[in-house]
Amino acid sequence: MTAAQIAPIAHDYKIANEPVSMLGVQMAALTFAISLDRIFDGFGRPFFGWVSDNIGREHTMFIAFGTAALMLLTLSVYGHNPIVFVLATAVYFGVFGEIYSLFPATSGDTFGVKFATTNNGMLYTAKGTASLLVPLASIVAAKYGWQAVFVIAVALNATAALLAVFVIKPMRRAFILGGEAPVAATAQDARTA
Repeated sequence: MTAAQIAPIAHDYKIANEPVSMLGVQMAALTFAISLDRIFDGFGRPFFGWVSDNIGREHTMFIAFGTAALMLLTLSVYGHNPIVFVLATAVYFGVFGEIYSLFPATSGDTFGVKFATTNNGMLYTAKGTASLLVPLASIVAAKYGWQAVFVIAVALNATAALLAVFVIKPMRRAFILGGEAPVAATAQDARTA
């Protein structure tokens, strides 16, 4: 949603052309935000892959979706400040692309390599499905303002963060352990035979 809506949000907040100076560089707020967004998005994907390899997929999803919710909340409350707008969108985009490293890894960890391409293809369709939210967000923004859009987006990200830890993690664990139980039993039978 934010990638497609960042320009309309900046224009509606009347900060798109406000000058922002950081790190010895001055640009219009929208230009600065879009520039940093690409950099943070690019670094965020491998970074969150590395994080998930160290602390686990679901915990990393919790951090990423929780951070996204926090940055969207920050944008809704303080986004009229050009510097906050630039920094909050940069951090948001830093966690925006984590799904491209976490979801395929989670799928592979859970289901193995058989049908990995099909599974990842199904996961990637979420991006196309999510693109349907862009016109919906525009309709909500036109009728109720960006605040309503942010409330919905914050709620969805917070829900995703909680689902990662409290639903996906135990569900995956049960699935994986359930699949290992017959293998362990077969190994035990082979040893006793």
